[in-house]
Amino acid sequence: MIINKTIKFMALRKFFFAVAIVLMVGSIASLAIKQLNLGLDFTGGALIELNYDSPADLEGIRGVLRAEGWDDAIVQNFGASTDVLIRLPSDDPDLGSQIARLIQNEDGSEVTIKRIEFIGPQVGEELRDQGGLGMLLAMGGILLYVSLRFQMKFAVGAIVAIVHDVIFTLGFFAFFGLSFDLTVLAAVLAVIGYSLNDTIVVFDRVRENLRIMRKSDLEDIINVSTTQTLARTLATSFSTILVLLALFYFGGENIHGFATALLIGVCVGTYSSIYVSNGLLMTLKLTREDLIPTQVEEALDERP
Repeated sequence: MIINKTIKFMALRKFFFAVAIVLMVGSIASLAIKQLNLGLDFTGGALIELNYDSPADLEGIRGVLRAEGWDDAIVQNFGASTDVLIRLPSDDPDLGSQIARLIQNEDGSEVTIKRIEFIGPQVGEELRDQGGLGMLLAMGGILLYVSLRFQMKFAVGAIVAIVHDVIFTLGFFAFFGLSFDLTVLAAVLAVIGYSLNDTIVVFDRVRENLRIMRKSDLEDIINVSTTQTLARTLATSFSTILVLLALFYFGGENIHGFATALLIGVCVGTYSSIYVSNGLLMTLKLTREDLIPTQVEEALDERP
């Protein structure tokens, strides 16, 4: 796709800034009021994997568990229709074996216990803390990398865009009460990388055009740079979304949350790499002098 006419992206900068602020405030409110629905990876509990000789009746299994008072049990197929995964929040290490025996006794089908695991609350808390620390370290590394490769104003734009994407993704999960487990945390970290990649592509072109388009103002340079990279951005986003939709619909319950988080992150990351990061360059009043020291620029201008 070749775009011959420059699109005036920055003409809508204030509108999309307002949208970004609304999304951020709403996401933070969801996280504060409803909070994340942490999965067993973080809260601790029992995990039981069963194998049936014929397709399992998930509703029947849920009915058995509800009759015993386990209304919050998660029952789903695991790979094939004959494999069942049961997740239960609990701090009892023996609960998995008790539930497995209960299912075997109540169900008339041939049931084989394939796996019983218990995640203690302390382990879940440690995983949660390490995941949060991992995101902070990723942000710090990005800030340092962009500062060294470009300039501090670029780094601020990139970090704010990434924080916007992460908080919105987390707020979406909090608002709709979706389970947040280790696979979703991995997706959030992937969103950070994807958003940074999109932003760096645009920043590279902005830096190049700042040196070439000497008589143009910053708004025109950003519009031209974003238009030049738009085809690449849309092609990458579209192909990624196609893969994620396939995972979302056909990948099974185990990676449903992973695909959901990445779908949200890719969509919002595409818009933030255009309007949030670039818009902040204008707010911070990026100039050519920020990239080329005055002495060097004067020497270049004095060349015959």
